[in-house]
Amino acid sequence: MKTVLRSGFIFVLFCILFPAFVNALGASANDLTIYSLKGPSGVGMIRLFEEAPELKGFNVKMEALAQSNLMAARFISGEAKVGILPPDVAAKIASQGRDIRAVAVIGAGMLSLLSSDPNVRNINDLRGKTVEAVGQGATPDYVFRRILRAHGLLPYVTLSYSLAYPEIAQSLIAGRVSNALLPEPFATMALMGNPQLRSVADIQEEWARAVGRGAGASGTGSFGTDNTRNYPMTVLVVDGAFASANPSALGEIIAAVRKSIEWVIANPVEAGVLVEKHDLGLKAAVAAAAIPKSNYVFIPAAEARPSLEELFTVFLENTPASIGGALPGEKFYWKMDN
Repeated sequence: MKTVLRSGFIFVLFCILFPAFVNALGASANDLTIYSLKGPSGVGMIRLFEEAPELKGFNVKMEALAQSNLMAARFISGEAKVGILPPDVAAKIASQGRDIRAVAVIGAGMLSLLSSDPNVRNINDLRGKTVEAVGQGATPDYVFRRILRAHGLLPYVTLSYSLAYPEIAQSLIAGRVSNALLPEPFATMALMGNPQLRSVADIQEEWARAVGRGAGASGTGSFGTDNTRNYPMTVLVVDGAFASANPSALGEIIAAVRKSIEWVIANPVEAGVLVEKHDLGLKAAVAAAAIPKSNYVFIPAAEARPSLEELFTVFLENTPASIGGALPGEKFYWKMDN
């Protein structure tokens, strides 16, 4: 009798749990995570954390990763379908045979050269000085190196990479560092904390000169930003197989990202509140103050290809292996009308 009762209980339990198990499998198969990054790179997408896109056939959620190498690992493994990466990292993954496409540039140049040294008023005054720099072997490093080379200063300026972004900002505030290259929002944090600090060069304008475009070049991209002066810092990327299989869903994601960026630019205070609420690593007041200086854009990859290739060329000049030894091919640039 006990055996019969036990068997009956197991059968009933099976009948209850099996449908839930099947549903869970189905939900898992349709789960889609849109990945962002903590810090300034992810701020443009913050509206999606408050209200994720509703896509037919998908259960969509947002997740912010702490570092770009974690994002890269998820794309390499095939786990990530949509996310953001530095352009060089995306190019490197593509060079390794992974079908990853650049959809749009969503973050452009936002570097500042700051100094409290009264003798440093412009780039040329850096001769014989030490600059605390950021991102060794990454976009900020190579952009600045190209600028220094254009001024004939590269052998005469010492670049130090001993500190992380927040530590550089705090060292500028405390007076332990006199000259530094910083992205937003850390440049804003430093300027807010030390009235002796000032910006001594427009890095975006210097970049335009260094690559031969000239500071006075004309032309605007999305949201009226003068993209002739800019270099890409962040790209929205997508798994190629996912994009090909789900063009409608991708189109809705693209539209949602673009609307989020537009909203952030138009509403920096409200966006700052959401940045802190969703734990992107920045306080609301700092994010709000930095957003107007942070150059959030939306430039479709095909349109942004010339500026991406300018940047990739600088990587090839310094460490070719960092992007796979060659410029990415046409396939890398997702066309919106695919």
